[in-house]
Amino acid sequence: MKQQIRNIAIMAHADAGKTTITEQFLFLGGRTRQPGNVDQGTAQTDNLPVEQERGISVRSAHTSLEWNDIRINLIDTPGHVDFSADVERIMRVPDGVVLVISAVEGVQAHTGTLWSALRERRIPVIFFINKLDRVGADSESVILAIEKELHIRPLCLQETAGEGNQGVSIAGVWSAAKMKSQLVEKVVASDEILLERYLENQEPLFTDLDRQLSSLVKQCEVYPLLFGAAKLGLGTRELLDAVIQYFPAPGGNSENPLSALVYGIGHDKIMGKIAHVRLFGGRISNREMIYNATRDVGEKVTQVRRIFPGRYDDIGMVEAGDIAGISGLSSARVGDLLGFANENIPPEVKLRTPLLTVQVKAASPGDYPALADAMLELAAEDPALEFEWLREEAELHVKIMGWIQMEILERILADRYGIIARFENPTVIYKETPATSGVGFVQYWMPKPCWAIMKFRIEPGERGSGVVYQSIVQVNDVQQKYQNEAACSIDGALKQGIKGWEVTDLRITFIEGEDHPMHSRAGDFAIATPMGIMNGLVNTGTTLLEPVIRFQINATEDLLGAIASDITRMRGSFETPAMENGRFELGGIVPLSSSLDFPVKLSSRSGGKARISTHFYGYRECTDEEGVIRPYKGISPLDTAKYILKARRAIQ
Repeated sequence: MKQQIRNIAIMAHADAGKTTITEQFLFLGGRTRQPGNVDQGTAQTDNLPVEQERGISVRSAHTSLEWNDIRINLIDTPGHVDFSADVERIMRVPDGVVLVISAVEGVQAHTGTLWSALRERRIPVIFFINKLDRVGADSESVILAIEKELHIRPLCLQETAGEGNQGVSIAGVWSAAKMKSQLVEKVVASDEILLERYLENQEPLFTDLDRQLSSLVKQCEVYPLLFGAAKLGLGTRELLDAVIQYFPAPGGNSENPLSALVYGIGHDKIMGKIAHVRLFGGRISNREMIYNATRDVGEKVTQVRRIFPGRYDDIGMVEAGDIAGISGLSSARVGDLLGFANENIPPEVKLRTPLLTVQVKAASPGDYPALADAMLELAAEDPALEFEWLREEAELHVKIMGWIQMEILERILADRYGIIARFENPTVIYKETPATSGVGFVQYWMPKPCWAIMKFRIEPGERGSGVVYQSIVQVNDVQQKYQNEAACSIDGALKQGIKGWEVTDLRITFIEGEDHPMHSRAGDFAIATPMGIMNGLVNTGTTLLEPVIRFQINATEDLLGAIASDITRMRGSFETPAMENGRFELGGIVPLSSSLDFPVKLSSRSGGKARISTHFYGYRECTDEEGVIRPYKGISPLDTAKYILKARRAIQ
């Protein structure tokens, strides 16, 4: 008989106690003799040296345990916003998520971001208010914050007593021995038969009520809330019980054709690349040939492994609904589809956008090739880095979320690859957009054989609209296969504009063109398109766009004037503040470039008593003086002679 499974993830804002909960789960499930300690660097799931030293999770960790004869595949995710890209990838894997909130810090910025994504994707969630033993713990105010900020009224299945010290206790109010009337009414209201019996004063059986509650949780109609102090082991056993009772078992038929998602890439010193996959149909076995539909390539599986922190166990085969590490798939990348499409594979999730770009240099010039290879491997594991290798300039660039991510990358390069690297000061990622409408023209007909004549109309688009492209050229003027080449070249042509940044929010129309029955070749229109687009951008001119963040500040009333002045000085704007109990809540927007160090200054000004949460709001226009103009990297299509030679591989 096939063993039952639960695929779950633990998510939270940083320092809410996710890893400590995972350690308690492993201990209760018999995987460890005693729970690991994050502060002491002994946590099983924090197996990177930098995680053990800093006491934070920088990469998702996978593990497995058994509870009441059910196997739980658990993913402990990073909580720091710098590592949101990892959480985005994991969002596509679990059938249920434990969302942890600290009883002291309460609902924080990243908590709201995670909750919005989970609710949009309709993933069942159990809230767990942790750290009840800490001074300042106030679960009642946390619940009020959940209702106010997350716009949900969770179902509290427990009560607490003695919060704020190690004598804290919790008691269940949802069991055969004790059923809180408000909970009973909430559950019976969702079922006609139960409601009818209840109104007729028939005492409902707890098993019937709990079965209905389980159904409601799986349908994302209600969200249970539990309490605990994971460091003391308080509440974690009840949380495990809730996980297997209320989260759904994974779907998928092992007899169907293979359908699997590569959601992560790991690295093993012996086996090399490990593709982390979730199967939605079929099975994968050792030494089997499987098809990567995204890469259009077949590859042989070397080994199927169960994933544990810092190690893998060869299990020989994995079936639909399960998670495993697959070695031997050298071409696999994050997001790849193995086998065939499946409607149950969740779409991608976007939590945050990298807004900083940074150049990385090897301390020793001789390590430059090794550093490039290492960054290529790290970018395969984390595509959000968007690694760019500019060979002509001998420069390596990556996109990052923040300063901590840079520090972690430096440590990983040193620990894993033995490369001492230095990251330059990061630059805010600006963009460009056409300043007005205009036309771009290219006549690529020398040196023969080649022939591609093209005219584009370029117009500004609405903010946030991205790139809209269309062709109105007839196929008797330009064959469809050549028009397809032009369409596929648009994104590449817009990677850098006349001010050195990606061009966005525009409409491009291919309005006139001409091919030649004898001289036109495959690729001519791909070479010509960037030249025509860049010519058009010179004619329209471009306006810089800068990233803007939305902030929410909570501080004491005496700081309002100084903070408002700071925001104005940073070219920001704010709404009317809300005042309550000697504190104010202030929301608004501010450019990222002028506010990078503002959270640190705010903490210093307030003595650590002010709180700020931020998230990406969008891009808005700024002047060249307010932004940054940078030189074109590589050979610009405006330098037509060199560009053509480079495109035709006549020069390196």
